[in-house]
Parts: sequence; C-alpha cells; structure tokens
Amino acid sequence: MRERIWLNWAMHAGFYLLLAASALRLVSRHDMGTRTVASLVVGGLLALTYTAGVVLWNRLGRGRVVWLAGVAAVWLVLVVLAPSFSWCAVPLLFLCLRSLNARGFAVAAAALTLVVIAAQLKIAREFDLSLILAPIGIAAMTAVIFWELQRESAARQLLIDDLISTRGTLADSRHRTGVLEERERLAREIHDTLAQGLTSMGILLQAADRMWASDPELARAHVRRAAAAAAENLDEARRFVRDLQPPGLVEASLPEALARLCADTGNGTGPDVRFRQEGEQHPLEPEVQAALLRVAQGALANVRDHSRAGTAMVTLSYLDGEVTLDVFDDGAGFDAPAPAPGRGYGLRAMRDRMAEVNGVLVVESVPGEGTGIAATVPTGARHETGRRSDEAVSGRRPSGGPGGAGGAARR
Repeated sequence: MRERIWLNWAMHAGFYLLLAASALRLVSRHDMGTRTVASLVVGGLLALTYTAGVVLWNRLGRGRVVWLAGVAAVWLVLVVLAPSFSWCAVPLLFLCLRSLNARGFAVAAAALTLVVIAAQLKIAREFDLSLILAPIGIAAMTAVIFWELQRESAARQLLIDDLISTRGTLADSRHRTGVLEERERLAREIHDTLAQGLTSMGILLQAADRMWASDPELARAHVRRAAAAAAENLDEARRFVRDLQPPGLVEASLPEALARLCADTGNGTGPDVRFRQEGEQHPLEPEVQAALLRVAQGALANVRDHSRAGTAMVTLSYLDGEVTLDVFDDGAGFDAPAPAPGRGYGLRAMRDRMAEVNGVLVVESVPGEGTGIAATVPTGARHETGRRSDEAVSGRRPSGGPGGAGGAARR
C-alpha cells in the first residue's frame, strides 16, 4: 500500500532524526571524553545496523527478527552509555509492530518502555512521576495508532483481494455469457438456414422419387432445385459461421430477397406463396434486414411444414418510423400454444431476433382460419436496447389477414 510505504519511510526518517538529535545533545552537554566517544561510535554502529536492515528488508525474510534483536541490543548498549538516546525507542516500537506477532510485540513494547523509563530516571535530577507516566502514555498511544493503521491496511488489502477475485469471477461470467450467446446465435442460424434447407431438399427429393417414372423431366427439375438448395445452404453455413449477412442480401435488396424466398418456398411442392411490398422503400440497417429475412424464412418454413395451407402472403410495409413484415396463411391455424415434442424453437428464435433489433413479434391464430405473424421494427430508434414484450402490443392485430405461419406456436 502506498500509504504504508510513506509511513515506513517517515518512521525511518524519525529514527535517524532522533539519533542525530541525541548525538548533538550528547556533544553539546558533555566533554569529548572516552564515554562520549564510545557513545558516538556505538551510535554510528546503530545507524549502520539499522540502515543495513532497511536496505535488505525484502531479502531478510524471517531473518528480520534476528536483525531487530541486533538493533535492539546495540540500542540498549547505547542507552547505557548515553541515556538521551532512549527516545529512539519510538521508531523501534514501530519495527517491532512490523516484525513480531501480537504477543512478541507486547513483550517488546513493555521492555522498550521500561528502558526509556530507567533512562529518564537516570538523567533526571529529582524523581518525577511524569518520567514514568509519559513513556507509558507515549508507548501506548504509539502502539494503538500503529496497530490501527496496520488493521486498516489489512482490511483494505482484504477488500482489494475481494475486488480482484470478483473481477475474475465477472470475467468468467462474461466469458460464459458470450459462449451462450454465440451458441444461441448458431442455433438460430442453423434452425433458420440449414434445418429449413434440409427439410426443403427432403421434400423436393421425395417428390422427385414419387414422379420419377411418370414424369422424369419434372423429377429432374426437383432434383436440380434440391441441388441448388444444397449449394445455397452451404453458402449460408459459411456465412453464419463468420457472422456475415445472409447471401440473399449480399447483392439484392430486402424486398428482392423476400420475393425470391417466396418463389423458392412455393416451387411446386408447397403452398402458393406471394410477396407484396407496400410503401416507398428506404434504407434499413443490415442487422434489421437480416432479422426480417430470417423471420420470414422461419415463418414460411412453418407454413410449409405445419399449416396445411394452400396459399400464403408475405407483405413488407415501409411505414413512417417503422417497417413491418406480415406473413399470413389460410391453413389450419391453432388454438393451444403448446409446442409439439421436440419442436417449438422457431417462434422463440423469431422473438429473439426481433429483440436484438428492438423489434416486436406478434402471433395470432384462429383454428380453421389460418395464422398471422407480424414483425415490426422501429426505424431511426436503434439506440433503445430494451426488450419489448408481445403483451405491450397485444392489442395490435396484424394487418392484411387473419393470421400467419399456420401452427406457428407448435414450432
């Protein structure tokens, strides 16, 4: 801790200042006799011993206690020769706090205090109770202050360790969240591209097999469509692994991609799917276009696989402040929103796609009257990030027909 480093240096500076002040007092008040010279020599030895420990502090390790004992022994000899050096006990008390456990510190503090009291009584001309109480009070205050600083430092270090641990946990959580989000993205892409493409190829190949003997040319046409679907799905797979735009939007606008999707969905083996555009086309962000195209793919796959519909209508409407995609069919519809076993991912994937672009997905269906899906995305308001629920717009009935993507809630 930075504060603790400054405190250490302050205590070291205090030791040298007290040592220098005691030496000046000794020289100014005593003749340079043998005792005085010996005191100065021992004082110099104490300074060198103390300095060696400060410089080699990190290397001493457990040897700090031995060094502290050596410093205390030299200081004790110095106090015997010149009692004025006794006040160097304050920084030494700090060293004891840094180097010893609680019991060892208590013993060392008591011993240092007794030495100071004895030294003060020796140099005093007459007995004064303050000579006993003052060292005890100073030692007690010094110990309490240093102890509290050490406790706060330990508590702060514990808090820092907790923050570091929490940061590591948060990083792991973000990593897991990123992995789950990527899995979800791949699951949606696989559902809307590869799974639907494989289903379409299966239908085409089954149709070709049924009519191979009766109408070879039409059977070959179905096989060629299946081969084209396989190529498109391979391109889709490569692109969604790289998180790129759907191939239908690379060289075509959203209306053109939807029109082609409708034509491919019908292709003689499914319901008659028609496309209609309303309003004047205006630019949309790439992720909005991709989301609407994927919703249309999922909805038409539901129409083809579940609705038993004869016709379906896809309408793209450019409105003031929003764009809407409506998919309607005249199929069987549904009543209970319970998905069939192993199904039910389609609608959830559509809602997730709409939520990513701040859009809303509304599904309405009446048994025997078909189903409707309406996907609405606001334009020019992408700074909002909240996920809007279907309930918030439950009063809005999709325009243009009774319902979309028949049986969608079963998917």
